[in-house]
Amino acid sequence: MAGNSQRRNRRTSSKKGATVGSGGQRRKGLEGRGPTPPAEMRPGHKKNRIAAVQARKSTGRQQRPAGRGGRSASEMVVGRNPVVEALRADIPATAVYVQQFIDNDDRVREALRLATDRGVPLMEAPKPELDRMTSGLNHQGIALQIPPYEYAHPEDLLGEAADRGEDALIVALDGVTDPRNLGAVVRSVAAFGGHGVVVPERRAAGMTAGAWKTSAGTAARVPVARATNLTRALEAYQKAGLTVVGLAADGDVELYDLDVLDGPVVIVAGSEGKGLSRLVGETCDLLVRIPMPGGAAESLNAGVAAGVVLYEAARRRS
Repeated sequence: MAGNSQRRNRRTSSKKGATVGSGGQRRKGLEGRGPTPPAEMRPGHKKNRIAAVQARKSTGRQQRPAGRGGRSASEMVVGRNPVVEALRADIPATAVYVQQFIDNDDRVREALRLATDRGVPLMEAPKPELDRMTSGLNHQGIALQIPPYEYAHPEDLLGEAADRGEDALIVALDGVTDPRNLGAVVRSVAAFGGHGVVVPERRAAGMTAGAWKTSAGTAARVPVARATNLTRALEAYQKAGLTVVGLAADGDVELYDLDVLDGPVVIVAGSEGKGLSRLVGETCDLLVRIPMPGGAAESLNAGVAAGVVLYEAARRRS
């Protein structure tokens, strides 16, 4: 009987012996995880659910059919510095996606603050999902979604000039593939009273985050039109009474001798390397060269060349 009692006591005993050390795991669990994330990023919070609904609605809008001018695809700006710079530049944004359990630093905190100040939804995403959304780029745990750009139709730029009671002053870009050049042209058009920019639909720069940034915010008020065929768009402008002026290093007329800038005109700039394409050059009414007394450069890039001619047009129209 005594033996049975001892066995029963051993079975019901809850006393534990010595345990192996945790190897620092418990200490890690006590470490701080940084500042509390905004409500929009906390799973289960009401504001997080609202932000998720807004992001889904935005995605739905992006998939609707394009209008007369068409829409670009949405774009992702990835990486901590690029996201902060884009938010500082007031580039339009649909959402900021932040990786779960991201290591907070000054750039992440600034990105979250800027996004919150602008009312941009903050979305938390696991790393595999963020990898998929950014096509495997080095996103550093954060990405900014840029909404599709709403392009105008080339005819809309004539309406812009008519609404202002002015002769049309339009810039067309032929084969310009650097978005920064497009952004610089948009900025010059805004500065010198132009009515818009026309770009080809294919093999040309579009209104990306880089173009928005270079435009310094002027892209919000200067329409950019997209033409299915640039040559046909220029011919349509000619039928509407505009003079098409192509910029070429070997042009027959010097800029200062050009006497059509005070009337309705389209200024066409080509790429720095190839210049105007053959068909576009043949469509132009005049080929104009910009005199460069310094002679240090054989040609100017599209942004600089267009800015010089726009300044001359604005001077003559004043």
